[in-house]
Amino acid sequence: MNLFTALPDRAVIALSGDDRVSFLQGLTSNDVTLAAPGHAVWSALLTPQGRWVADFFILSDGDRLLLDCEREQAAMIIQKLSRFKLRAKVTLALTDRHAGVAWGGAPPAGVLSAPDPRLPEAGWRLLSEGPIEGNADVAAWHTHRIGLGLPDGTRDLEPDRTLLLEAGFDELNGVSWSKGCYMGQELTARTRYRGLVKRRLLPVHGVGPLHPGKIFDGDAEVGEIRSVAGTHGLAFVRLGHLTGGLTSGGQSVTVETPDWVKLKQAS
Repeated sequence: MNLFTALPDRAVIALSGDDRVSFLQGLTSNDVTLAAPGHAVWSALLTPQGRWVADFFILSDGDRLLLDCEREQAAMIIQKLSRFKLRAKVTLALTDRHAGVAWGGAPPAGVLSAPDPRLPEAGWRLLSEGPIEGNADVAAWHTHRIGLGLPDGTRDLEPDRTLLLEAGFDELNGVSWSKGCYMGQELTARTRYRGLVKRRLLPVHGVGPLHPGKIFDGDAEVGEIRSVAGTHGLAFVRLGHLTGGLTSGGQSVTVETPDWVKLKQAS
């Protein structure tokens, strides 16, 4: 069944001007040149130390780059990007476009759409000039994406702390290893080539409804549940503690590792 819903907690930023691609290319983790009508790019903005600040889907209508981002982060993203404009021919502005998502089949007609670049099962990202009248609710979407292990902004990631490879950006096509330099690239590359990841964001499930909170292995704190949907959630869990004996909020918690995850424990 084709399901789609509006995402009111998302906003859309437009980048216009002749230098829009080269400008964003030097600031974010993925190859912006690949963004084109019908082809979205998932990319992240990092601190100079390689820590996550924000992420967004980059779509194109042919004349502009359109950033599908977390609404509460939109003003901050514009502010941070604007600091690097200098003489670049680029204009950044918040639009009144509506963001949404479709999964389980083809996207609805009459909207700007592109496949979600992370996983085929994630469906389509949607941008519309008018309200999106969905046939599912936002909770259904979060249940779907949590089951796939897909992070959703500050619900799951920690500003100025999370490393991209902890959150699956490598396997989920959120990092280009062949483009030129960008802010935070050095630590991101070093994390990959030296195997420095000590924890991962992974799906978990409990015997009852889960709530955000700490995860324990015995008396040792080994992780944290972030976003939840009923008995399932996404949690950062330290590698080496992925099996057996985990609890959170007084109940047993089991880690589920999706097929797309490639675990490599730091030495």
